[in-house]
Amino acid sequence: MSRAFVFPGQGAQTIGMGQALAGAYPAAKAVFEEVDEALGEKLSALIWEGEQDELTLTQNAQPALMATSLAAMRALEAEGVGVDAAAMVAGHSLGEYSALAAAGALSIADCARLLRIRGEAMQKAVPVGEGAMAAILGLDLEAVREVAEAAAQGEVCQAANDNDPGQVVVSGAKSAVERAVEIAKEKGAKRAMLLPVSAPFHCALMQPAADVMQEALSGVEMAAPKVPLVANVLAAPVSDPAEIRKLLVSQVTGAVRWRESVLYMAGEGVSELWEIGAGKALSGMARRIDRDLTTRAIGTPEDVAAAVAALNG
Repeated sequence: MSRAFVFPGQGAQTIGMGQALAGAYPAAKAVFEEVDEALGEKLSALIWEGEQDELTLTQNAQPALMATSLAAMRALEAEGVGVDAAAMVAGHSLGEYSALAAAGALSIADCARLLRIRGEAMQKAVPVGEGAMAAILGLDLEAVREVAEAAAQGEVCQAANDNDPGQVVVSGAKSAVERAVEIAKEKGAKRAMLLPVSAPFHCALMQPAADVMQEALSGVEMAAPKVPLVANVLAAPVSDPAEIRKLLVSQVTGAVRWRESVLYMAGEGVSELWEIGAGKALSGMARRIDRDLTTRAIGTPEDVAAAVAALNG
């Protein structure tokens, strides 16, 4: 059975995530310590004992979710299951950085610093209240692209996340996204609602953040990942560090082609997705994309034990 390891993006963060892993596995605890040291602050204290509102701030959520994913990966490794148990890796938006760290392409410390820079740059790119994102349920990508085009009226409005066959997220100027919600409802969307996010990710308004990331990534050492990365903006595999760097810059303003990425993996013989880190959002999407895929979420010591048992069974 061929499997892929996938890594969650923003929205999966919860207070307490990864704490049980850190308690059960010294290697998992070491990940949080490494992230704290890289950032020069106790992010782990915020993750485990802080306020949800503060954890949800983009510059905190991004490194925190990566730390939790890598803690789960280190727990698996402690049980003898490394990234080479996967045919490929992928991550949703910031999860792409977690995937690269898990596959040995980036160090955890560099990853934490890059995600802090990325989070701050994305937040600064558009003044709070000027951008928005909305989830459109029940319309496919083509229909949502038409909705976004009709709603733009000279402003930015783009399909930002193609998550699964019935969920596409639009991003852009707040007034344009609000128009998109109304147009989508008129066009028969089951639901269309603004998302509680602090910036309009994955659209042209993020260009200032893309420029910041280009500079930040140019100064970081990157190796070829041990297994191919299925990149968000391509929905295809990459292994060349120079190309990965470019794609991580494009990803800031480009759409997350998650549905196509999962279809690509399934088409290459992947029958099982392991969601490494916080939450189960990607598992839910995967089942809506391809009912034949089996999924497994790994965020606690019990999840690790069950995964290892299944692998050795």
